[in-house]
Amino acid sequence: MGKIIVGKVSDFIPGKMQKITIDGKDVLVANIDGTYYAINDTCTHAGASLSEGILDGTVVTCGWHGAKFDCKTGKLSSFPAKIKDLNSYKVVVESENIFVEV
Repeated sequence: MGKIIVGKVSDFIPGKMQKITIDGKDVLVANIDGTYYAINDTCTHAGASLSEGILDGTVVTCGWHGAKFDCKTGKLSSFPAKIKDLNSYKVVVESENIFVEV
């Protein structure tokens, strides 16, 4: 698929995350201290939207059952049961535009 523009730098507030849909796939984009990360938005436990959860540093916590994922890698960082990691995507900033490579 390649590089898809998801918005401008000004669209993504530091310390916040936002759900973007790319070709029917929900992707969470987070601005963490001016660095942008993209992972799947759907929790692998019960299907909740992670962008509705809580961002603390680089860790997003699912609002439904508390699964925690690292925004940098998509890896599960904490949950009582073993569940799948999330896909992570490369984010590129060019001329104030943010692109996600999927």
